[in-house]
Amino acid sequence: MPGHIEGTVVAYGPTGNLITDISHERLKGVPRGDTVRVICDEHETVGIYPPDHQEPPLTLLAVLGPSGFLELTIVGESAQAMLGVPLREKVIIQW
Repeated sequence: MPGHIEGTVVAYGPTGNLITDISHERLKGVPRGDTVRVICDEHETVGIYPPDHQEPPLTLLAVLGPSGFLELTIVGESAQAMLGVPLREKVIIQW
């Protein structure tokens, strides 16, 4: 049976990451491979990455942020500025 977690964007990080209310604890049973989809507004990415990922610039990623929560980032840019996602926007994780 597929898994599903929902949360919301609750803050913007200092570099423009979208910080969600989905804690690392809630993500413990979620796979880290490409079977995981993270959807926010009209944007979607695959997988959940550690903060020390090696993905190329301008890649949209879901990362286990230093905040202790799932964060959406655009490598080397501000996700807040580039995506225009408002606070309280729904975030869905599916696998």
